[in-house]
Amino acid sequence: MYSPDTTKYLIHISLSAEGVVEKPDVVGAIFGQTEGLLGEDLDLRDLQRTGRVGRIDVQIASKKGETTGEILISTSLDRAETAVLAASLETIDRVGPCVAHVSVSMVEDIRVSKRKKIVERAKEILIERFDDGTIDSDELLDDVRQTLRIEKIGTIGDEKLPAVPNILESDAIIIVEGRADVINLLRYGIKNAVAVEGTNIPKSIVELTERKTTTAFFDGDRGGELILRELLQVADIDYVAFSPRGKSVEDMTKKEVIKTLRNKVPIEYVRDQYFEDAAELPADIVKQNRSVPGSDEGNRNDAAGRAGQKRPKESSPKVPVTIRDHMEDVRGKSVARFMNGDMGVIREIRSEEMEKAVETLDEPATGVIVDRTVDQKLLDRLVWKGLEYVAAKDFKGIIKRPLNIRLIKISS
Repeated sequence: MYSPDTTKYLIHISLSAEGVVEKPDVVGAIFGQTEGLLGEDLDLRDLQRTGRVGRIDVQIASKKGETTGEILISTSLDRAETAVLAASLETIDRVGPCVAHVSVSMVEDIRVSKRKKIVERAKEILIERFDDGTIDSDELLDDVRQTLRIEKIGTIGDEKLPAVPNILESDAIIIVEGRADVINLLRYGIKNAVAVEGTNIPKSIVELTERKTTTAFFDGDRGGELILRELLQVADIDYVAFSPRGKSVEDMTKKEVIKTLRNKVPIEYVRDQYFEDAAELPADIVKQNRSVPGSDEGNRNDAAGRAGQKRPKESSPKVPVTIRDHMEDVRGKSVARFMNGDMGVIREIRSEEMEKAVETLDEPATGVIVDRTVDQKLLDRLVWKGLEYVAAKDFKGIIKRPLNIRLIKISS
């Protein structure tokens, strides 16, 4: 329509004709009725020949015997010359055999339009295309420390399993899936992780679990479930830390890792989820009331040390902060608690009111802890709510066990 390199102004002209006309009629009327009107310097044909006026773009349509439309003419003239040229076009009173009415609707400054586009694009570039150049001292130090920690990754046993160097001296260990998981935990200061490297549980892992307080910490997917099931059959596990659904340990943030380890549950609470009959679980795996040594002195202040500690039963009452705390708190009280992701209580009700509460619950809940038996009908309603776990006094008549929700039995 016009050359963006040379055009300064774009003249918008409204046209109406009392009859049916075509584009060649309009162009002919423009040249014919303005010829010689403004002298040689502003003659439209000469201006087009020298490139100071662009092509004439005619956009018209006919309806019910009348023609209406718009004429666009681009120019590289100055403001005064463009105004004179635009005014001359309003002298056109006929197009072909039809009476016509022509008026200038606007003269657009192309440079202003360009400037607006430049400003808008500059804003987008400023927001989206610039690298974040801010320097955070903590991030710089963490990067350096991370390199040192990764270099400390070693191996143990004949199977060369990825582990931190002091894993054999620690009182408590965390079993993860692979080397990347060990590195991620080490990045967050957890210094007692070891990887199984597959579903075939190595002999070194089995021997370690017999001597140390052990927490299983796998990905929140089907693969993690299969490794955990295998581990529970051959190894001596004390706790299970459940990753968020669909999350890999190697991709979890520090906050997610610490929260997951803090919410680990004893093996007695989860064994029924993986073994239909409790007899399937080897007797030496169940270690209720077994004394657990304190955390390693060197790791007392990190998450690994906390993973090996058991809460003293003589401690004074306090606000529950983990799943286990809440399970112990609701036991024998015939209450139900809907929980959010931060272990906060969204709603607490009487356990017999569960069915009604599920229908009226508006806030998104992560799980529910209830001091009553859950049957298939109630479980289906809870699954429909999108919960990640259900902790209950017992589960009866569960024929169709859902794969996307964890069932935790509150042991007596």
